[in-house]
Amino acid sequence: MKKAINVVVAGIGGQGVLKGTDILADVALRAGYDVKKSEIKGMSQRGGSVTGDVRFGDRVFSPMVPGGEADFLLVLEPTQVEPHRYMLRAGGVLITPDAVDASRLPNRKTLNVALLGTLSSHLPMAEDVWLEALRAGFAESFHEGNRTAFLAGREGRKAAGIKP
Repeated sequence: MKKAINVVVAGIGGQGVLKGTDILADVALRAGYDVKKSEIKGMSQRGGSVTGDVRFGDRVFSPMVPGGEADFLLVLEPTQVEPHRYMLRAGGVLITPDAVDASRLPNRKTLNVALLGTLSSHLPMAEDVWLEALRAGFAESFHEGNRTAFLAGREGRKAAGIKP
C-alpha cells in the first residue's frame, strides 16, 4: 500500500462514532500500518454532529482527512450524509445505515459495529484482526452481540453481491 487510506465516520452524539474510529484505528495498528486518528465532537452531548477521521498506510503524516479525499465515508445517521458528502473523493465509497439489515442486529446500539463490518469488506485487514480489535475494545459482556453485528454487516455486503 503506497498511499494512505482515508476514512471519515460521521453521526450524532451517542451513536458510537468515536468508538468506531477507535476500533478501526486499532485494527489498522494490529495489521501493521502507520495510523493517525482525529475527532470532532462539537455539540455531541446535545445530539449534535460528531466526526472521526482515520488515516492509515505505509506512512501517514496528518490525522485529518482533507475535504474531497476520503476513500470511505461511513455515516451512522442519514441526516449526516449531505453535511459530510464533500469529504468523499470522486469514486469513494459511501456507507450508510441502509447497507445493513437492521433485523439481523442484536440491538440498535450495534449499528456502528455492523457498519464497520460493511467497511471491513472493502479493506485489506483480515476478519480475525477485526474480531480481535472488537474483543479488546468492548467489555466481554458485549462481545457476542458485537461479533454478531459485525458479521451481519460484513456478510450482508457479500449477500448483496457487492465486491470490494
